Amino acid sequence: MVSTAWVQKRTPHWDRLERLIGAARGGLGALSHHELQELGLLYRQTASDLAAVNEDASSAQLAAYLNQLLARSHNLIYLGQRPRASGIIRFYRDIYPAAFRETLPATLAALLVFLAGGFIGCIVTLSDPGFAHRLLGPQMTETIERHQMWTHSVVAVKPLAASAITTNNLTVAAIAFASGITVIGTVWTMLFNGLLLGVVGTATARAGMAVALWSFVVPHGALELPAIIIAGGSGFEIARGLLFPGLLPRRESLSRAGVRASRLFLGTIPMLLIAGTIEGFFSPGDAPNAMKFALGAALFGALLAYLFGIGRRTTTADGAPSSR
Repeated sequence: MVSTAWVQKRTPHWDRLERLIGAARGGLGALSHHELQELGLLYRQTASDLAAVNEDASSAQLAAYLNQLLARSHNLIYLGQRPRASGIIRFYRDIYPAAFRETLPATLAALLVFLAGGFIGCIVTLSDPGFAHRLLGPQMTETIERHQMWTHSVVAVKPLAASAITTNNLTVAAIAFASGITVIGTVWTMLFNGLLLGVVGTATARAGMAVALWSFVVPHGALELPAIIIAGGSGFEIARGLLFPGLLPRRESLSRAGVRASRLFLGTIPMLLIAGTIEGFFSPGDAPNAMKFALGAALFGALLAYLFGIGRRTTTADGAPSSR
């Protein structure tokens, strides 16, 4: 539960973010270099605060305020200048894949934590079948025990389901990114999502539903799971800048890591939008399993080719040709 003392402690930071937003109404150019760094740091801290407040159902009014504050600061940070189509194309064509490659160790760290969570979920579910019931809840567990998939509700309301799925995935990715400032937040997000997938996968396999599950997961999961893991990598990149500044002052190290992490996170948004659409309209449908697996394989292959610059000239994160 969110305490009054915690709110009082955090309020000056939210007020400072409000003042910075007000000072930058004419654009980011109105802020000094120090204020720009402060704006980015307060934005990430407030996103982490929102994740904590969302855990308390009685703090809905505070959550609404923080959501509004984050939306204003997000628009200022990412839309401070009128975007040009050529700049957006260049970002996703050149800058983002290069940023991914330069921060690959952070993404691999997120992947390892995610896989560790999946392994733990599998082992615990095999040794204690009741664990799946406690984690997934009685309704989903009973559906699995009846050898039925729980995706019929998605089929019934496809547009609404696609919107809800996309919103949920973007929320998870945003939390994984922003909670990097706390270090443990990103670790927990990756660990829990891996654990959940491991438990569901093991529970459905025990019920003889492995093909049914993975034919549903693979079409959209080929983009959704990498996007969540990359978002976790962006959180780990922030944590790296905070914990291991090297020769730089810690504030400067965190600022630079925040830029790299922000690029990494932004690139996951189109992946999650596409994945949410596929999950809402195609994955739960009656298409042949072979077609679903083929689509997942094609999407994942295309994603790898895009991220690693396969078959084309590579660039640096600044868009310059690579010397490799």
